Amino acid sequence: MYELKTKETDASVIDFIKSVDNPKRREDALKLLDIFTEVSGYEAKMWGPSIIGFGSYHYKYTTGHEGDGPVVGFSPRKAKLSLYLKTGDPENEKILEMLGKHTTGKSCVYVNKLEDIDLEVLKKLIIQTIDYMKKNYEAK
Repeated sequence: MYELKTKETDASVIDFIKSVDNPKRREDALKLLDIFTEVSGYEAKMWGPSIIGFGSYHYKYTTGHEGDGPVVGFSPRKAKLSLYLKTGDPENEKILEMLGKHTTGKSCVYVNKLEDIDLEVLKKLIIQTIDYMKKNYEAK
């Protein structure tokens, strides 16, 4: 049976951030930790070895595959900062247009550094994602 790699762990978020090699990426991660904590109201938890998540939700696909994930989160990856936010709907796309320099994936927004984006717009995206998750999933 398939076992999820991305599960909530007891690892220290601060220790993980301190282990980030790139000083700028580490600084941005600390700033994101403050922003996500303040805006989401959730405590930061490690999900797997490298995702800092806030809150949790349960999902179940039509295939029967199910699991839990963070409601929102981020990861200070080597190449870019990965922001785990809802993407792909018209309302969200309007806000993303105002974010600044970024690229998107299925459920990620990628940025090189925080100076490239508008942090107030990021806060709106976090709120919008949390609202969507609470409305559509068993988010807590």
